[in-house]
Amino acid sequence: MKRGDVIVVAVQGDHGKPRPALVVQNDLITEIDTVLVCLLTTSTEVESAFRFSVAASPANGLRAESYVTLDKTTMVLRKKCGAVIGRLSGEQMTAINERLAFVLGLSG
Repeated sequence: MKRGDVIVVAVQGDHGKPRPALVVQNDLITEIDTVLVCLLTTSTEVESAFRFSVAASPANGLRAESYVTLDKTTMVLRKKCGAVIGRLSGEQMTAINERLAFVLGLSG
């Protein structure tokens, strides 16, 4: 599991059904039992700078257009992460990095 991979997770609470998630944790952090992810959704109810649209493709493993919910980062136990189903491109990750930096208050 590496940064940019799309995996399947089931988190507790309102977002608890199994769903794709994007690994956003630094690849150098391997000694802990959790991984930081952003959940994905197909819901179009909310449009904002906190969402990043991803078209379904064989490369990313998604079955429908989905949105990376950058405002919904969460830690997931590695043992509760499903298999890697795909990966986002370098270009997509660059755009996500910019938006994630904004959400986390790390941008200029």
